[in-house]
Amino acid sequence: MRQALSGLNLALLTVTGGLISTANMALAQQLPEEPFTEARSEGPTRLYLDVDPAARPPSPPLPSSTVSRQSDPEPATTVVEWQAQIEASRVQITGIRVESTETGLQVVIEAGGNLATPTQSVSGNALVLDIPNAALAEPVQEFEPAEGIALVQASTLPGDIVRLAITGSDAVPVVNITTEAAGLVLAVTPGVAQAGAEDDAIQLVVTGEEDGYVVPNATTATRTDTPLRDIPQSIQVIPQEVLEDQGVIRLNDALRNASGVVSSSADQRGQRFIVRGFNGATVLRNGVRLTPGGGNFGFQELSNIERIEVLKGPASILYGNVEPGGAINLVTEQPLSEPFYEVSFRAGNRNLFEGGIDLSGPLSEDGRLLYRLNALYRSEDYHRDFDVPIERFFIAPVISWAITENTDLTVSLEYDNSRRPADFGGLPAIGDRIAEVPFNRITGEPGDEATNETLRIGTEFEHRFSDNWRIRNTFSYYRFDPTFTANVTAFVFNEPNGDFVRAYIKNRQLSQATALQTNVVGEFSTGSIEHTLLAGVDLSWRRFESFRLIDLTPQPIFNIFNPVYGTPQPTSFSDPLPRVGGSYTEFYGIYVQDQIQLAENLHLLAGLRYDIVAGSTATTASRDTAFSPRLGVVYQPIEPLSLYASYSRSFAPNGGTTATGEFLEPERGQQFEVGARAELLGGRLVANLALFDITKQNVATADPNPLNVGASVAAGEQRSRGIELDVIGEILPGWNVVANYAYTDATITESNDNVNPEGNLLFGVPEHNANLWTTYEIQEGDLAGLGFGLGVNYVGDRFGDNANSFVLEDYFLTNAAIFYERNDWNFALNIRNLFNVQYIDSSEGSRLIENRPGEGFTIIGSVSVEF
Repeated sequence: MRQALSGLNLALLTVTGGLISTANMALAQQLPEEPFTEARSEGPTRLYLDVDPAARPPSPPLPSSTVSRQSDPEPATTVVEWQAQIEASRVQITGIRVESTETGLQVVIEAGGNLATPTQSVSGNALVLDIPNAALAEPVQEFEPAEGIALVQASTLPGDIVRLAITGSDAVPVVNITTEAAGLVLAVTPGVAQAGAEDDAIQLVVTGEEDGYVVPNATTATRTDTPLRDIPQSIQVIPQEVLEDQGVIRLNDALRNASGVVSSSADQRGQRFIVRGFNGATVLRNGVRLTPGGGNFGFQELSNIERIEVLKGPASILYGNVEPGGAINLVTEQPLSEPFYEVSFRAGNRNLFEGGIDLSGPLSEDGRLLYRLNALYRSEDYHRDFDVPIERFFIAPVISWAITENTDLTVSLEYDNSRRPADFGGLPAIGDRIAEVPFNRITGEPGDEATNETLRIGTEFEHRFSDNWRIRNTFSYYRFDPTFTANVTAFVFNEPNGDFVRAYIKNRQLSQATALQTNVVGEFSTGSIEHTLLAGVDLSWRRFESFRLIDLTPQPIFNIFNPVYGTPQPTSFSDPLPRVGGSYTEFYGIYVQDQIQLAENLHLLAGLRYDIVAGSTATTASRDTAFSPRLGVVYQPIEPLSLYASYSRSFAPNGGTTATGEFLEPERGQQFEVGARAELLGGRLVANLALFDITKQNVATADPNPLNVGASVAAGEQRSRGIELDVIGEILPGWNVVANYAYTDATITESNDNVNPEGNLLFGVPEHNANLWTTYEIQEGDLAGLGFGLGVNYVGDRFGDNANSFVLEDYFLTNAAIFYERNDWNFALNIRNLFNVQYIDSSEGSRLIENRPGEGFTIIGSVSVEF
């Protein structure tokens, strides 16, 4: 959807000393025409192109006109006849075979009729052939199909053009043409770089835009751009196309596309998630923690997200103090070098209205200065009985500057101002189930309101000393300022009767986080062993302040079965709110990691991190240190299959305090994981199977001394183990699928707490969790571009608290979509929870509050246009 020149993205490769380094970019101008050979078509079914990569021989340019061997049709006299002639003239390419030969390469194009003569051009080391009046059944992309050939790719461009690009590793391939009965054969041999060529000569490799359900590389697991097949840890990537097909606007819906991820809370201060059985998964934005040390981080906007990467298991080696379940990284869109403009609108039930823009392109004539601007306004009614709607204004400008050929700087800003109901209550438990009341019923007041203001400023700097060594620096400032006024449940007065006592509260929790990351990446060899070395330091600071007023004046009894609303706001409440507490925490980390390729099919990953965390409040101070190692191995017995095993550790400061007021020892976690990743159907379909065992120690539990009421000791242990299966990709042309299943056994294994004893299951974690989403888009004919989607979400029974005193019942949701893409227009109709199932989406472990109902039937229509 984010297009480069003629629908293709280009990777700019700089050749220095025979080595190639890559920096993603897109051409901003038409590829230069430099034809160097002749191409002809013969026969009714095939066009043969034999690609032979040596020097670039001069030859006269080919005419750009289309050559046809058929007699000219009679002129059309009606629009219908004109459209029929266009359809008849377009030849369907049914397949493209790329075959290696002793001297290079042969490309065979199979078609259902006579193909017109391709027009040819050269750009850098790429030979580009455009075949007019043709349609391609299935895109082709093959990396390094022969020695000296970097890439062969074919795709369909607007205007019924099929583009075939063949790129040499060091020079433009040499093409020797022969004619056979079946068609045209282009024997390609690798080009030879000209003697005396400058070291920084530029070549082009057509890689295609990152479009589709399969993303081959990720950065979250290693902080380097690494193929997923070489990573010894489970990581799922949710690309932008999946988010668009599903019409996703909330992060919890997006994360259903990754196994073992469920919601744990979604009060007015933001969403939180459970990954692999552990609550409070770390959320990153472009690899930077939003709130180091935990806390709320708001409702993340997805309109400028390129993809979501979900790393399973401990991630302390790269990100410091985190929960052992995993980390969620939101990767944002970056500026394009070609002008791109998109306007989008959404409308739906519950009075949803949304308007957004996505603009990008160059700011300077030389293309060194680029920009991107995402902006959005959204308004909708809440899915429960509040009078306050959800409103959001979001803007995110990005500027990138290629200071020199080896130095880049990107500056980004995100500002989000939102208003929403202060839904702190959820529904209470009565007995061992949620109270049997309509799920849209609230325990607060209809006018309870919350505002969230978020500001993020970031910079990314990279300098390349050579093709093999570079230094990167990232700066981030994040400010999250949530305020709410609400009637909240103070305690249950009479549970069987559903009577409550409520208290009025006005609360503000200001969190400010500054982070600075610097690392060096180097690629080198020791004999036949190749290394990618990463070494760096992390520095971050977080300041948290709490401002609050509570009115404890007795209110009328509130009954959940027969609610009476209308309690007025106390007149004594006024701004500014008094400061009631706060904390300041400093985080320092140093790490080193080596990705080692012992052989073509054997990879080793080893790393170690050392952290120092120093925190203080008005009355206490703490200082914790930790070593966090990681070790993993990947073995690939055959090219499409990776088998891996890994061990990793995590740590996180402990919020519990002893009877003397001292903080407890940090929580420690360790994971053993084994798994397999298969790339099927030529890499278009990917499956990942993982078995894991995670143990978390030093969990705060109640002090066994009855005199130390409210104190804790670090005697608890929790364990989560299970199996996860993720499948994503394209089964057949136009048929995509995302499917996952997780079995999770999350248990309290050690505890001094009689309320939460050993053997109990961790709250909010379903034993079984499965999701499926599939779409099909018609590929040809009058209905080409029309598609349909169908999906289901299943979450099994969960306990609502660690005491296992009540159950959140399982639920099954059905989702659907219909969409149509034509030229630059996109239309879609998305339905979630088709049968309006009532269910509890998340719980924070309390019988009284935070048992939050999910959204009912939701229908959203959307339209967007690119120009």
